[in-house]
Amino acid sequence: MGEELKVRTMAEFMAEGKQPEILFWVGSAGSYDDRAKKITKAFVKILNKANVDFAVLGTEESNTGDVAKRAGNEFLFQMQAMMNIEVLNAYEVKRIVTCDPHSFNCLKNEYPSLGGNYEVIHHTQYIKSLIDDGRLSLEGNTYKGKRITFHDPCYLGRANSEYNAPRDVLSKTNATIVEMKRNKSTALCCGAGGAQMFKEPEKGDMDINILRTEDALETKPEIIATGCPYCKTMMTDGIKFKEKESEISVMDIAELIANT
Repeated sequence: MGEELKVRTMAEFMAEGKQPEILFWVGSAGSYDDRAKKITKAFVKILNKANVDFAVLGTEESNTGDVAKRAGNEFLFQMQAMMNIEVLNAYEVKRIVTCDPHSFNCLKNEYPSLGGNYEVIHHTQYIKSLIDDGRLSLEGNTYKGKRITFHDPCYLGRANSEYNAPRDVLSKTNATIVEMKRNKSTALCCGAGGAQMFKEPEKGDMDINILRTEDALETKPEIIATGCPYCKTMMTDGIKFKEKESEISVMDIAELIANT
């Protein structure tokens, strides 16, 4: 990505006495994981293209505490949450957009009881609104006729009943969208949720991400689309295991849209 990406911090906005339209919550994966950093850059590219006035917390952003909570450490979760809420409330943040469904679910559903009340939006929902409002136009036909299957992230789909936004956005690419047998409310987890990403799997016949990759391969896709950095990692690893990297790419919806 050769062009300069414009990213400003909340501290810079505050110094000018201004508020951005949205706060972009980058999340731990989007900050540190090389594969997920590509999603972050793609989303920033989209925000720049649509002339969205946005800010990030930068070094003031800390992990939401989601993983600690799922792993059973409620004390650590509350410490993380309180620290973040203090920062967010000090900046009078109203709207948060994130590419990570785990952060999305945590900020939206678990922060309010601790004093953090915000409108929280997943990046696929936000991209859809930018397209619907005419702020983002997709000129290219990069994916016209390509077979794309979408893997539903658990925390976007079953946990928050958002199935349409990602599919609406994908339909704008002129690609052929093919559904896996298990989709929407019956979709299978990629295997990363509930802090499973950070531990070895239990004994069994097959890793969950391999099973989910097989679901995807049945649709004979050229691209597996994801809406979560952890899903992207798990599905990419599944494709590697199946030795299909040369034929099938795994891309976040932000990456797909940034390229059109």
